[in-house]
Amino acid sequence: MVKYIVLAVFVIVLNFIHSFFLPSGGVYADGLSYFEIATDLPNPVTDLFPLGYPAMLRGFFEVFGDYFWAAKFLNTTMLVVILLFSYFKRFYFKETVLLMTGKTILFVFSIAISEGLFVFLLYFLLYYLNKILVENRKSYKDVLIASVIMLMMFTVRYSGIYVYLSIGAFSAILFFKEKDRTQIRGMILFLFLSGLGIAGYLLFNHNTFGSFTGENLRGKPEEILPIYIVRDLLGTANAIDPYIGLKPSSNSMASLAVQFVVLLIDVFVFVYFLRYFRKAKETNSYHFHALLWMIAIGYAISLLVSGWFQQIEEMNTRMMAAANVCLFFSFLILYFKYSASDKLIFRVACFFLVFFTLYSLKNPVNYFENRNQIEPQMPKFNQKKYLYNNDRGGADAMTTYYIPIIKKTFQYKHTNNQKGDVKQSIAGTINPKIKWLKYDTIKDKSQVLYTSELILK
Repeated sequence: MVKYIVLAVFVIVLNFIHSFFLPSGGVYADGLSYFEIATDLPNPVTDLFPLGYPAMLRGFFEVFGDYFWAAKFLNTTMLVVILLFSYFKRFYFKETVLLMTGKTILFVFSIAISEGLFVFLLYFLLYYLNKILVENRKSYKDVLIASVIMLMMFTVRYSGIYVYLSIGAFSAILFFKEKDRTQIRGMILFLFLSGLGIAGYLLFNHNTFGSFTGENLRGKPEEILPIYIVRDLLGTANAIDPYIGLKPSSNSMASLAVQFVVLLIDVFVFVYFLRYFRKAKETNSYHFHALLWMIAIGYAISLLVSGWFQQIEEMNTRMMAAANVCLFFSFLILYFKYSASDKLIFRVACFFLVFFTLYSLKNPVNYFENRNQIEPQMPKFNQKKYLYNNDRGGADAMTTYYIPIIKKTFQYKHTNNQKGDVKQSIAGTINPKIKWLKYDTIKDKSQVLYTSELILK
């Protein structure tokens, strides 16, 4: 147990300092949108994103006075709470610690995105659904708490509806296949109460903003080209792999070849996980594992399909966070149940923890040094209402890597590490009221702060 406690502490510390070595501190375009919404509270002006994550950011901002630190301490607090809860409640503590070493947890809790809070709530939802399905408890308190958590997940990400629908599909199967009505009654009551809450939030949005989920604010989806369908399918399949999540931005043959190699690994991992899932039928927790797999599959497919009809980013580690967590958690629980030793899984987890850290920080940059350059420049742009990145391309757009063994170099463009993106993220963090623009559509250019006006050496 001691080695898991040490690993848990190491994960927390690593998570906390990780973004200090990213050019923009782990704040990207969506993070700026959440900061902007948070500054408008308690009088929000848009429902393009739900209010749950901005509300949490605003709460931490009131303590720390800066949105970078608000996001940082929110993420760290959630990690600590999960680990302490798991330890003291004896809810799969070893499995939870190893879950933290996977690509999803390390990613979503290291940067300013809503998926961190979404996964945090998902973990507690699984805890209470486990009580209903495994412990077979008749406690209405557990059902009520699970319902509130489900509603909160929807207020953090609208894709929470796919978790809800997946649980609904599982409950329907349970209704027709199982004779024990205790579990079924608990699940039906959960769906009813959380469904009422979700409907209430949608009505609030419609009455306040004139739309249910900001559908009138979303642009038209981009043309569905075969290459994007392939990339989306590859990204969805990668939800299976707990550790490897490479997603090159290039559409070159070399890039696609790498992704197809990753797909082969994903297939192998899926078959391996499936072997353990089949063993779950021998346990009293089979329904819980079936629920985890149903959420993972239902969420992944629903998000994939909806992505083709909405203007959202392609499927990747971030988008598949909930699916990956459910599959990996199920596997870890069953692995510890049926494996005589934990040495292999522990070593694998430690290896990929180090690998992920080195990969994500392959070009470490001092965030605070970047911020110290931008911050003194911002007061003279206080009158600006919009922020647009017009620093694209240029000599520094490509990063050159040297491979010692074969003595070759190659170049790669890191989309979030471009100087214009870095300036945009830092400027938007310092002044969260400024609205970042995807396109330069504002007619009065005097209201726009162009990133080219900011100096970053």
